[in-house]
Amino acid sequence: MRDKIQKILSDIEVFNAETKDSLEKFRIEYLSKKGVIAGLFNDFKQVAPEMRKEMGIMLNDLKTRAQNIIDEQQKKFENTQTATESVDMTMPVESVSGTIHPLTIVRNEINTIFERLGFVISEGPEIEDDFHVFSALNFPPDHPARDMQDTFFVTKAPDVVLRTHTSSVQVRAMEKGKLPIRIIAPGRVFRNEAISARAHCIFHQIEGLYIDENVSFADLKQTLYHFVKEFFGEDTKVRFRPSYFPFTETSAEMDISCKICGGKGCNVCKHTGWVEILGCGICDPNILKSSGIDSEKYTGFAFGMGIERIAMLKYQINDLRLFFENDIRFLKQFEQA
Repeated sequence: MRDKIQKILSDIEVFNAETKDSLEKFRIEYLSKKGVIAGLFNDFKQVAPEMRKEMGIMLNDLKTRAQNIIDEQQKKFENTQTATESVDMTMPVESVSGTIHPLTIVRNEINTIFERLGFVISEGPEIEDDFHVFSALNFPPDHPARDMQDTFFVTKAPDVVLRTHTSSVQVRAMEKGKLPIRIIAPGRVFRNEAISARAHCIFHQIEGLYIDENVSFADLKQTLYHFVKEFFGEDTKVRFRPSYFPFTETSAEMDISCKICGGKGCNVCKHTGWVEILGCGICDPNILKSSGIDSEKYTGFAFGMGIERIAMLKYQINDLRLFFENDIRFLKQFEQA
């Protein structure tokens, strides 16, 4: 019996529990009523009388040592309860205070307004080819927007770029040839620009496209008037200015009265009282032709706006960088938005 006790003592001394389950198995194996040590106490009855004192002391020491090992190793699991052990999964979920990012709030509100006008949300890839970003939109090969200072080109692939606008989504919609087309294309875009209070190398756009028979500039203006009045309020002033874009003719930019200074002048409106919020125009016939659309039968309009610019005006924010810095003090302001 002496050899059995010493062998068991050697085994338990080197035991190291990896989990609570393995520690429980150890306890059952050695200290339960049918365990190894209980079996040795049963065998103790067969020990010769002159050996009982010595064997009795060894058995009690073995049992005590086994219990001490369990107690010592139990400590490392006391503060490491698993989620299922520490949480009653049948209890109702506690309310969690959180917030939707202001850019997401604004994007969803813009989407909703145009969806009520019959526009459908359309999406496309952020990594695009030259054709869909430039060529199909009437950008000649030497256009300044193709220059490295404006566009991020994918390494080792000079004809693959990070899209500079979501107009590429419009091109893909036109290529499908399912007319009429009435879509809005929200998404993230990239331009190689210096980061400042008014600009960033990453920003978000929503562009719209409507192609059908007899679409006019009047349709474009009334659509955008409706958007501005519903989003910014009935008292918002609007003006259109002639402009130029390679993919529209006639082209215009739309300004609204500055919501930050009330038209008095600030750094956001460059002290003019007006803020440009979008570009728009009638689709150039060449754009329709390049996508296989009969430009003699169909006309259309397109527009595009930056979500950051709209959000700055809505919430009277004067620094665009706040949208990207994840400052909890800034984001908490939108918990009830």
